[in-house]
Amino acid sequence: MSKKVRVRFAPSPTGPLHIGGVRTALFNYLFAKKHGGDFILRIEDTDQNRYVEGAEKYIIDALNWCGIPFDESPEKPKDKFGPYRQSERKELYKVYADELIEKGKAYYAFDTTEILDFHRKDHEVKGKTFIYNWHNRLKLDNSLSLMPEEVEKRLASGVDYVIRFLTKPDEKVPLNDIIRGKMEIDSNVLDDKVLFKSDGMPTYHLANIVDDHLMEISHVIRGEEWLPSLALHQQLYDAFGWDAPEFAHLPLIMKPVGKGKLSKRDGEKGGFPVFPLSWNESVGYKETGYFPEAVVNFLALLGWNPGTEQELFSLTELIETFSLERVNKSGARFDPDKTKWYNEQYMQSRNDAELASRFLTELQEYSDVKERSRTPEYVAQVVSLIKERATFVSDFWPLSDYFFVSPSKYNEKATKKQWKEGTADIMNQLLEVLITQTDFTSETLETNVKSWINEKELAFGKVMPPLRLVLVGDMKGPHIFDIIGIIGKEETVSRIERAIAVLG
Repeated sequence: MSKKVRVRFAPSPTGPLHIGGVRTALFNYLFAKKHGGDFILRIEDTDQNRYVEGAEKYIIDALNWCGIPFDESPEKPKDKFGPYRQSERKELYKVYADELIEKGKAYYAFDTTEILDFHRKDHEVKGKTFIYNWHNRLKLDNSLSLMPEEVEKRLASGVDYVIRFLTKPDEKVPLNDIIRGKMEIDSNVLDDKVLFKSDGMPTYHLANIVDDHLMEISHVIRGEEWLPSLALHQQLYDAFGWDAPEFAHLPLIMKPVGKGKLSKRDGEKGGFPVFPLSWNESVGYKETGYFPEAVVNFLALLGWNPGTEQELFSLTELIETFSLERVNKSGARFDPDKTKWYNEQYMQSRNDAELASRFLTELQEYSDVKERSRTPEYVAQVVSLIKERATFVSDFWPLSDYFFVSPSKYNEKATKKQWKEGTADIMNQLLEVLITQTDFTSETLETNVKSWINEKELAFGKVMPPLRLVLVGDMKGPHIFDIIGIIGKEETVSRIERAIAVLG
């Protein structure tokens, strides 16, 4: 590309960052890095009425947790392009709004909220939609319908006003989108959008265009919900005489079932996260136990198709493979089960020692775990046996509690099935075999115990299932001799002796 690629993620700090926003940030990041460009975080806080304390920090923390680093931001400014919060740039916008007035591309409007509400309701009664544009602007209260002297008088008196864009009628506005191709909009259906509000702040439309121009943004990659604004934004670039960036509007992330955009309520009903980090009562992906790499991986494939059967990508692979041309036009349905599958895959790829370190933190909650079972080496051995059955690290304890604590009770159904008359005698004989073993590794034990079973001409079903029951308390768990090899001779003997005493 001849022009340096510079893209921006520009969220509003009005609440937590939805995973749809994270995906937008991710696609911007991947595109920038693919082309050796810059990824910028800009905070669009012009709507001060909806500003939420802590939301900006949440956005930054969420992107950092996901591993989507930005090159420029409020904390990483470049003198040429800052500030990176729109509230700190507000003096700029009035200058550009006034420039549009001087060029005859915008005008002052003095209509009160009450008058505009009256027109909207009047149109609704007549089955119409009120649009402020070429067909009625001269009947309304603005600098196009008033004499210049009256306009000057009102401005001098400090009366409230807004600045609206002057949309020309009877024009075909040509638009181009990397994902959706060429389009054309009839200007007659467009309204004269407010660019500058009566509170002295710009609207999103003006601030967005000015900032993208001054920050030399080459590509605007944003959600599909902004597609209806593209015609106005293109007209604004034309009005200023600026080259517009290239646009790409990403498909929505859809509900798992039914129609519509994925929402917080869908997550609450379905029991899955929709935010990267927890926010108030909503639990995030991080706190649920997802690996950030898994979240990035499944988000990348929501609306983007690599063109192959590959599903697991490192961030480096995503950067190498990603292209906007392979982003789908239609919405991407969210699949909670698939997100868990991704986390399971990343679980299997993790080093046992790393997972053990995470599990050790959780083990602090259980006071009855013996010190010998709290060593990194011991926990890593346990993790190696049970991680394939886990989706999250939080699954480790229910999958492996018997490695750390002797069973206090035995599954009633399993006990009735496995503990028969004569089982206690067989377990006593097995005890004698185990006590004499000097090599208590899984492989040696398996060889010696099976030899003993064959020598005694016992049925394996009379030995192995009861043995699992007394060691685990249930009929679950990995290979029984792996369990014995880890918990050791003393603990194995103790558990068998207790079961004989309790079950008789």
